[in-house]
Amino acid sequence: MLVESSKKGIVVGLKTTWTLGKVIFPVTLIVALLQHTPVLPWVIKLITPLMNLIGLSGDTAIPLVLGNILNLYAGIGAILTLDLTVKEVFIVAVMLSFSHNMIIESSVAVKVGVKLWIGIAVRMGLALISAIVINLVWHGGSEIAKYGMIPAKEEEVTGWLAILLDALQKAGLGIFQLAIIVIPLMIVIQILKDLKWLAVFSKWMAPVTRMLGMKENTSTTLAAGLLFGLAFGAGVMIQAVKEDGVSKKDVTIAFIFLVACHAVVEDTLIFIPLGIPVLPLLLIRLGVAILLTLIVAFIWNRTDMAKRKEATYEHTS
Repeated sequence: MLVESSKKGIVVGLKTTWTLGKVIFPVTLIVALLQHTPVLPWVIKLITPLMNLIGLSGDTAIPLVLGNILNLYAGIGAILTLDLTVKEVFIVAVMLSFSHNMIIESSVAVKVGVKLWIGIAVRMGLALISAIVINLVWHGGSEIAKYGMIPAKEEEVTGWLAILLDALQKAGLGIFQLAIIVIPLMIVIQILKDLKWLAVFSKWMAPVTRMLGMKENTSTTLAAGLLFGLAFGAGVMIQAVKEDGVSKKDVTIAFIFLVACHAVVEDTLIFIPLGIPVLPLLLIRLGVAILLTLIVAFIWNRTDMAKRKEATYEHTS
């Protein structure tokens, strides 16, 4: 049975990698090429005035733009080159934890069935609101941040052929990284399904998913997103929608939760080199995710109930 389950898992993993790869490869390629054009400096100049409104210096626009357009590693790499206060670094870290790798992760969300504007609005909204609240509430952190474990800088690529090859390499590496996580993940999930262990796991998670306004079959999606992130968790989401009958409503609510709190281990530990307290960062993400999901689920359920009552009334009258 294990062999059959593994074969099924490999097939599903390859299909999922292909589905996500069709989005991730071209997006990574385009963004990698844009790094060598005047586009990024123009965007940074455009949003610099906004930084002053949320208590940040103009320089913080650089890691925010790079983190949102590229990924957390790019954002953190930019922070390490700047002289920022502890408060500024913490605010930028919180903002980036909500809104990073925006282009790829939003594109992947569309593949899952979540509307593009929902993903972008929620992530940008959480980033801005969190920055405003932290700036108003926290009156300390004025000392200059001391960084540790500074990564080696990449050599600058020159010449359009070299730039194109570098972009293709990054895009290809992105797909490879996706495959080496998604395929084994799908094999494990298929084995757990065939052994009926996934049903047990869903039962254990039932109180949590119900509390968040979702059905039990959403638990696998939530676990995958929490551990592996939106891009990798999306592979499980796509499969869950196909096989487990996860509704569009539950997928959207799960995505809203994961937007605020995904890849909790990696995305928290990655900020350690910045010398900021990472536990508050994790608690902020988790707290906001739970609160936001409860609010959205409550409003959605009340709206559905009102529609059903209205339909029943019209039918009986």
